[in-house]
Amino acid sequence: MNPAIKNPLLFALVGCLILGTGLIQGWNTALLILNMGLISAIMALGVNLQWGFAGLFNIGVMGFVALGGLATVLISMPPVGEAWAAGGLQIILGLIAGAATIAAAIFAQRRFLGRSRTFITLGVLIVGFFTFRAVFDPGVAAVEAVNPAATGYLGGLGLPVLLAWPVGGLLAAGAAWIIGKTALGLRSDYLAIATLGIAEIIIAIMKNEDWLGRGVKNVIGLPRPVPFEVDLQSDPVFVERAISLGLDPVTASTLYTKLAYGVLFAIVLIILLWLAQRALNSPWGRMMRAIRDNEVAAEAMGKDVTARHLQIFILGSAICGIAGAMMTTLDGQLTPGTYQPLRFTFLVWVMVIVGGSGNNFGAVLGGMLIWWLWVMVEPLGLGLMDFIASGLPDGSNLKDTLIDGAAHMRLLTMGLILLLVLRFSPRGLIPER
Repeated sequence: MNPAIKNPLLFALVGCLILGTGLIQGWNTALLILNMGLISAIMALGVNLQWGFAGLFNIGVMGFVALGGLATVLISMPPVGEAWAAGGLQIILGLIAGAATIAAAIFAQRRFLGRSRTFITLGVLIVGFFTFRAVFDPGVAAVEAVNPAATGYLGGLGLPVLLAWPVGGLLAAGAAWIIGKTALGLRSDYLAIATLGIAEIIIAIMKNEDWLGRGVKNVIGLPRPVPFEVDLQSDPVFVERAISLGLDPVTASTLYTKLAYGVLFAIVLIILLWLAQRALNSPWGRMMRAIRDNEVAAEAMGKDVTARHLQIFILGSAICGIAGAMMTTLDGQLTPGTYQPLRFTFLVWVMVIVGGSGNNFGAVLGGMLIWWLWVMVEPLGLGLMDFIASGLPDGSNLKDTLIDGAAHMRLLTMGLILLLVLRFSPRGLIPER
């Protein structure tokens, strides 16, 4: 089929699936799927830049998403004055001491030669480590002791939450630069292992450093870029308008906020998609694909392969950080325990592969379609199992097994779809041109 006809039909199919969900299960469910689908499409776009443009196998997606979520707390939450007074300065001085130790060790490695370099570097690291712990640990203990049930952390800057989205991208980009400088020289399979391990380290730090984002105690009540439902329900103008449309004010307020989120997410997705398309069709994009297809030939033509890999690794990670900040804003809370690298990284990769690796529109399509399936497969599977087992007697072991098996329909369906796409359309639903 002509791509000019096929591609719009595929997006129309996804739109019909979401509309059908709204008509059958309710518009609240449909809008929730739409919002998370838009965020998933942004994540898939970031991974597609790394894999589809440059062939970088990054399995640390959730680490960058988590950093975006952390940026939401650091930017939007108000500072905790008591915590800053108790030990905030000590924590800052400790972090400065740690950074100075690393910088001094790097300087020693470059400045000295022979055995003296080894002994001096070790001495700098040992002295710096104990200095760092002596300053940092008392500050952390003092901060985490300040009303730990409600705060126990430093808080943020108290700025508008929308600023956290680009800051989340910058925070993820900074982490990607550090990771890329050390890991991008590895072969693809080792790079995947390294990025997965680093993602686990990032999430472990967020879980255990309560002074930073309350750890597993979670930060709740994040500011929102859209009105709260309670505020809308107390607005006489909104209530009157909802009643005139035949809607209950409570339902109308929920639909309004979710629709407002959808508009914001769609704007961000459109901007990022436009920029990604401009990059793809630019000389830089053609160079990246040439490096992806044959690194040796590109290097022979004078291209700095490592530097270009670092560029696109940072860009893709920044997009994942933006998506993470948006997801935390939508949830209204930061819960580090929900960032599961293996589970959700697999889902994002399925989005990219099914949609079409190397095609930005394919990544967006895959993000929307796979997220709809991820949410809807379990209730649809339960209905299917109930229908299949309807003729079996109650209490039958087979009937109970079939109904209990519906909980596993998600992973089964993702694997089945991946196999079908790889068999009949190995380049994805919207392949690279």
